[in-house]
Amino acid sequence: MKKIIETFYQAFEKLDAETMGNCYHQDIEFYDPAFGLLKGEKAKNMWRMLCNSQKGKHFIVKASKISYDEISKTGTAHWEAKYNFSQTGRKIHNIITAEFEFKDGKIIKHTDHFDLHKWANQALGFKGALFGGTNFFKKKLNSQTKKLLLEFEQKGK
Repeated sequence: MKKIIETFYQAFEKLDAETMGNCYHQDIEFYDPAFGLLKGEKAKNMWRMLCNSQKGKHFIVKASKISYDEISKTGTAHWEAKYNFSQTGRKIHNIITAEFEFKDGKIIKHTDHFDLHKWANQALGFKGALFGGTNFFKKKLNSQTKKLLLEFEQKGK
């Protein structure tokens, strides 16, 4: 299963969303602070949207500390993303800890943890520093990212 996680991040480095999606079980549940909970094809489409939006841009992903526990059937990874936030052009350096659960040889649950307040400060500057740690901000961001995902899906990926 460690190889599945490695394959997932190697594909992400290449912005290969199809390979990333192939690492996921059909019943995948993905969660992160920006998107909230996404299930099944929505989770795969989120990676398609993100990879598509970063092609030809200065986007760097590096994964490390990938591990898998045979007893608990869980894995973890540390990964970092460096990119320019499209809405403001501001530089982002996001540091993420990922947790994975597996079923039938694929990732069934993927949870990314990162400091949303720190991300908001980088992405939005003063407004992000002021509001990025609030539930209001998180709910608004989740609403916006899900709207973008729906628009992406309606365009046919």
